[in-house]
Amino acid sequence: MIDKLIVADESVDWAIIKALREKNYHVLSIMEDHSGWSDEEVLSFAYELSAYLITEDKDFGELTYRLKRPSHGILLIRLISSRSDEKAALVMDVFQKNEDRLSNSFSVLDENKLRIKSF
Repeated sequence: MIDKLIVADESVDWAIIKALREKNYHVLSIMEDHSGWSDEEVLSFAYELSAYLITEDKDFGELTYRLKRPSHGILLIRLISSRSDEKAALVMDVFQKNEDRLSNSFSVLDENKLRIKSF
């Protein structure tokens, strides 16, 4: 299990946060604690905490690549046609099987595959 903290952006489906917490992942929810923060603030917050960031907002790709904002790892969830429970199961699978590859990378999970690109 990942010892690292996970920051869940406001866009993250609640079922994902709940599933991660039920498996004893330490997840800070922006929706619960810092609702209304900008993407820039969320990314900086996660970076300062040395946390992974999970999001369903593709603007974080622009912040990371075009604007070169630092990160300890981002998982962009692009499961458009999946139900909440399916999203939660897929994200859990990603963390359980790929934790060693998620650090310092920008990863995209869609219905077909997981793509991981190291910084």
